[in-house]
Amino acid sequence: MNTVPVIENRFWQHDAECMPRPQLESLQLQRLREAVARASALPFYQKKFKESGFSPDSIKTLDDIRRLPFTLKADFRDNYPLGFVAVPRSEVSRFQGTSGTTGKPTWTAYTRGDVDRWADLCARFLVSGGLRPEHTVQISFGFGLFTGGFGLHNGIQRVGAAIIPISSGNSARQIMTMQDLRPEVLICTPSYALKLMDDILSGNIDRASIALEHAHFGGEPWTESMRERIESGLGIRCWNNYGMAECGGPGIAGECAYRNGMHIQEDHYIFEVIDPDTLEPVKPGEKGEIVVTPLTREAMPVLRYRTRDIGIVYDDGECPCGRTTRRMSRIMGRTDDMLIIRGVNVFPSQIESALMQCKAVSPHYMIEVSRPKALDEITVHIEMEPSFFSDSMREMQQIRENIDRAIYGATGLHMVINLVSPNTLERFEGKSKRVKDLRNLKF
Repeated sequence: MNTVPVIENRFWQHDAECMPRPQLESLQLQRLREAVARASALPFYQKKFKESGFSPDSIKTLDDIRRLPFTLKADFRDNYPLGFVAVPRSEVSRFQGTSGTTGKPTWTAYTRGDVDRWADLCARFLVSGGLRPEHTVQISFGFGLFTGGFGLHNGIQRVGAAIIPISSGNSARQIMTMQDLRPEVLICTPSYALKLMDDILSGNIDRASIALEHAHFGGEPWTESMRERIESGLGIRCWNNYGMAECGGPGIAGECAYRNGMHIQEDHYIFEVIDPDTLEPVKPGEKGEIVVTPLTREAMPVLRYRTRDIGIVYDDGECPCGRTTRRMSRIMGRTDDMLIIRGVNVFPSQIESALMQCKAVSPHYMIEVSRPKALDEITVHIEMEPSFFSDSMREMQQIRENIDRAIYGATGLHMVINLVSPNTLERFEGKSKRVKDLRNLKF
C-alpha cells in the first residue's frame, strides 16, 4: 500500500479563516442581529418571541443568544413544507432537503447568495483537506435532495478541480472509474468507503492502478479508529467535515492539515454546547449537545437549532495552522441514537471504538438490542478478518473474551458477542444502519 500522504497547509479565504478574534466576534454580533431580524418575519418565531417577551432589537452581546428560542427538527415538520422560508418565492434559487425516509422530507431553501456562500464554505474545508485545482474528484454521494452531493459539487467547482459526479452505488463501476480516470480525491460516506475498500482489497486490484490520495467523508458519525482502518487499507488521508440540511448542508465545519478538530466557520455560524437534559451550557471543553445558529442564511433563517449531535467545542486558542476559529470534535453520538441499557447510557460509537481496537475483527458490525426476558440485552454481530477466522472453538472463544473486555471497558456493560464469517453482514452505499432495536418491534 502507498504511504498516507501529508499535505501543505493552505487556505481558501485566508482573511475570513484567520480573522482576529475581536474582529470575528464583532462580526458575529452584527450578523446575529441581522439573522434575528430575518427570522422575526416568520410566524413561527413571531409566536416564540411573543411568548417569551423577547424583542429582536434587544441583542446587545453574543451572550444574548441564550435568550432566543430553540428550534427543533419537529418544528420543521410542524411547519411543513415552507414555513421557515423568509423570502419571496421569486428569490429562491434552489430547494434541497432530507431523504424523507421516516416521512416527508425536511425542505431547505437557498437564495442565489446562499448558494454562493455555501460553495465557498465547502471550498474552505476541501482546500484545507488537500484539494487543489489540478485534482480530479470522484463524488460518490447521492445526487438529489441530499445536500451532500450538490453542496460538495459546488465547492469543488469553486476551487476549479475536475468533477466526476458518479453518485453512490455500483461499486464495480466506482472502482473501474478510479482506475480509468484516476481521481486523486474521493467523497462519500465512511460506510461506503469501507465497502469500496473491501472490494478493492478482496478483488486483488493493483493499488498502483488507483491514484487516490485524499478522501472527504460526511453524512454520518465515524470514529478515529475507523479512519485509521481506511487510511491503512487504501493508503490515503481521510478528512472529517460537519453539516446538516436544516442549517444549510456541509461546510459548517471541517478539518485543517493538522486534523486536531474541525474548524467551525464562525463568521457564518455560532455554536453552543448544552446539557440536553437541563438545556444549560456545559463547561468549556465538556461534551454536550451541539446547538447551531446560522448567521448569513437569507432564504431560511434558523435560530439555535438543536442538532441532537453530541460533541465538544474546543476553546483552547489559535490552531497551529493559523486559523483563529474554534474547533469541534468529531460527533460522538446522537441524543436520539443513545441506547439506555439497564440504566446505562450507551452510544453506538463507543462500541465501534472498542471493536476497532481488536485486530481480529473487520470494520463491519451490527448492534442488536432485545429484551429476551426481563432485562435488555445487546448482541453485537461482528465480521471476522479472514486471517483470524478459525474452526478452533478455543481460539474463537478467546477472541470473544478480548472483544467483551474492550466493550466493557468502553461502556461498563457486558454484551453478547456473535462472531460471523467474512462477507456476511450488510454493506451500505449511503448512511449506515448499524443498530436494530428489536424492543420496539410490534408483532
